[in-house]
Amino acid sequence: MQAFVITISRQYGSGGRAIGEAVANRLGISYYDKVLLQLAAERSGLSPEFMESTEERPTPSLLFNLSATTVTGSSFFYQYDIPVGDKAHFAQTAVIRELAAKESCVIVGRCADYVLTGHHDRCLRVFLHAPLETRIAQVAARRGLSEKEAKDRIHRIDKGRSNYYRHYTGTTWGDTSSYDLALNTAATGVAGIVDTIVAMAKAI
Repeated sequence: MQAFVITISRQYGSGGRAIGEAVANRLGISYYDKVLLQLAAERSGLSPEFMESTEERPTPSLLFNLSATTVTGSSFFYQYDIPVGDKAHFAQTAVIRELAAKESCVIVGRCADYVLTGHHDRCLRVFLHAPLETRIAQVAARRGLSEKEAKDRIHRIDKGRSNYYRHYTGTTWGDTSSYDLALNTAATGVAGIVDTIVAMAKAI
């Protein structure tokens, strides 16, 4: 059976990581979030912490978009003096495509939905969102923040994710036409969302 991939893009505070892990556990497949960053770090020579920070804070880039190219070899990173943010993105792109080619898995963030376009036939692209007030409550409780601090953090991280996505894809983060499923995680809670994603995954 050909491997299938579920990509999860998510608003900050919508529960994307917990849902991604639950879906992977239900389906008995791999889950990639922090581990993906570690693999990309090993490929590029950059730190996992820097890898993670680039999604919230894109760095100055090349004048053209290479995220949909066939860049896969680590030698690329040493042939050209490319901006460090692009080096991080290209390393993640290569790792995402390699993982998707060899196993069924859930991948959270990192423009994985776009990266796999044209490179994988069985890919379920999911975008998770929730009302701002719900996300503020979740982030404030989890992080021990005031409502204002939680709201500011949400706006900062979502803006960073939107800028990163636009920077490397030329398209709009959260545009429902880019996804197979766009789900409000506050509507049914984690269990209902997991059930929906699992059912769709089994149908692809």
